[in-house]
Amino acid sequence: MTQPVEITAPPSKSLSHRAIMAAAMALGDSRLTGVLESEDTERTMDILRKTGARIERTGPGAYTVGGVLGVPSGGATEPMDLDVGESGTTCRLITPILACGNGEFLLRGHGRMHDRPIGELTDVLRSLSVDIEFVDRDGYPPFILRAAGIPGGTVAISMDESSQYLSGLLLAGPIARKPLTVELTGKRAVSWPYVGLTLQTMEDFGAAFRVDQKDENGEWEETDWRSLTRAEPGRLRFRTKLSMYMARELRVEGDWSNASYFLAAGAVGQAPVRIEGLRADSLQGDRAMLAILYDMGARIEVSGDGVTVFPSQLRGVNADLSACPDLAPTVAAVAACAKGDTIIRGAAHLRIKECDRIAAPAAELAKVGATVEERADGMRIVPPERLASGASFATHNDHRIAMSLAVLQAAGVDATFDVPEVVNKSFPSFWDQWAKVAGA
Repeated sequence: MTQPVEITAPPSKSLSHRAIMAAAMALGDSRLTGVLESEDTERTMDILRKTGARIERTGPGAYTVGGVLGVPSGGATEPMDLDVGESGTTCRLITPILACGNGEFLLRGHGRMHDRPIGELTDVLRSLSVDIEFVDRDGYPPFILRAAGIPGGTVAISMDESSQYLSGLLLAGPIARKPLTVELTGKRAVSWPYVGLTLQTMEDFGAAFRVDQKDENGEWEETDWRSLTRAEPGRLRFRTKLSMYMARELRVEGDWSNASYFLAAGAVGQAPVRIEGLRADSLQGDRAMLAILYDMGARIEVSGDGVTVFPSQLRGVNADLSACPDLAPTVAAVAACAKGDTIIRGAAHLRIKECDRIAAPAAELAKVGATVEERADGMRIVPPERLASGASFATHNDHRIAMSLAVLQAAGVDATFDVPEVVNKSFPSFWDQWAKVAGA
C-alpha cells in the first residue's frame, strides 16, 4: 500500500481571531500558541495593538497578549484609522468590541470589503446608543464609530446573512456596562457552529453567560449550549453577565476548514493523505467535511489526532451546507471528480463572501468540463466523463477559491492560478504544504 502523505493541520483561523480578541480584552497577560499567522489575523492584531493591547510575538505562532480590561481606546479628536483589509471576521467581530471602549474609530477595508454588508449589526449597535456614521454607503464599510461603552439591555439579531453579527455582540456582552441579552430572530440560522466557537472562547477566558431555549410551552429554559446542533430563530437567547475576560494560556486547535483541501486530495488523488492535529470532537462546523466525503464513498480512518483519507470511487451527494458554507467550493471541486450529480444547498450567503462563491466555482469548474448550474442557495454540479488535462484558473481574489481548485491538481489536472498568493489571507504556507500532495 502507498504510504500516506503526511500533513500537519494549520491552526484554526476562526479560533485564532477569537482567542486574540478575548486575550486583548482580558485582565493580565495571556500566552497564546498555535495562532494562525495570516493576513487576516494580522489585521486583527494590528487593530487591537492600536487600540491599546500589547501583543508581542515570542515565536512562530506564539504571542504574549496584555489586555485592556475591556476598554479599547480610540481617537480623542479625530477617528483612529483602522484597516480590516479584506477580513470580514475582523470587521464584524471587532466592531461591537470597539463600541465597548472610548473614542472614535474609522473602520475601513479594501477589495470586496466595502461591498460586504454590516448594516444589521450597526442598526443593533445604534439601538444601544452607539454613534455610527457611514462614509460612503449606508450599511457598508467604511464607517466611523464613536464609542462611549455599551449600556446593556435586550436586542435581537438574525443569522440570515452571517453568524458573525451575533458572535460580535456576544464577545462584547461581558464588557458592556450592564448585562446584555441577545435574542435570535430572522428566518434561518447560517453557520451556527461558528457561534459555538465564540461561546467556547468566552468560556475559555472566563466570561460569564447563559443560553436559554424556549420549551414546548414557550417558556425560557436554560440549556447546555454544547448540546445545540442548530439554532432556531425565535427560540434562542443569550444572556451575558458582567464579567472580565481573564488571561490564560491557550493553544489554538487545528483548522478543519484549511484541512478540508487535503482531506479532499486524499479522496480524489493517487495517494492517501493523513492530516495530523485535528480534534475529532471539535466544535468547528467544517469538521462536516468528513461526513460529506464519507457520504460520497470515501474511505476514511480516524486515529488519535489524525485523519487519513484514501483514494476512492466517489459518487454525487445532496449536501446542505448551511452550517459550513466555507466548504462549498471544496465540495464542488470534489463533485467534479465524482460519478453522478451533486447538489449544494442552504448557502445563499455564499454570494456575499470575498467573491461570489456560487458564480466563481461555476465559472472555473467549467474549464475542466463540469457543468455547474447556479441556484439561489447553492449549485448543481454535473461532472464530466473525463476531467480536462489542464486548466488556467482565476482565483477571483479569494483564498478559498484558489485552495479548492488546487484539489483538481491532486486529481491529475495540470492547473495554474492567476494569483496564487491570494492564499496568504488565511494559509500562507499552503502551496508549500500542497506540493507534498500535488507531487504524490
